[in-house]
Amino acid sequence: MLSRLPPSLHRALLRIGQPVRLRVWGLLRREMRGCGVLAFDQAGHLLMVRHSYHQRDRWLLPGGGLVRGEDPVRAGTRELLEEAGCRLIDGAWIGTDLRQMPGGWINRIELIAGRSEGIPHADGREIAEAAFFPLDALPQSTGEVVHVALGIWRNWRASER
Repeated sequence: MLSRLPPSLHRALLRIGQPVRLRVWGLLRREMRGCGVLAFDQAGHLLMVRHSYHQRDRWLLPGGGLVRGEDPVRAGTRELLEEAGCRLIDGAWIGTDLRQMPGGWINRIELIAGRSEGIPHADGREIAEAAFFPLDALPQSTGEVVHVALGIWRNWRASER
């Protein structure tokens, strides 16, 4: 439904709705289940996005909510395509980042890693920017959650060898 709105109105509604949604989750002490995708190009660069409505100054992993019963790899594949226009190849679940959030809700992030295929582009609605970055030259404004996810990925890779 939101996709039928003009992009500027869509972004405005997301900016208004996000704080309300977070407050409701806190009041209900909800545990929300989502996914974060570590998608790498052929050179090993990490795909990150900047949202248009939430933590707009931070580079974060593509990702989003999981529908009840949805497989995390399937959700990560869907979210990467929706947010950056890229396909996830050889996606694998690598672990969970469980966070107690300000406001009293819990964020359970299922981490997915794989190779990205395609040229990333922002949708101009939910996503303001999408780009690949070398792991040794991530932007200073990279969110802390990305660094945590990279640590989990490195541990997973070491255990796979």
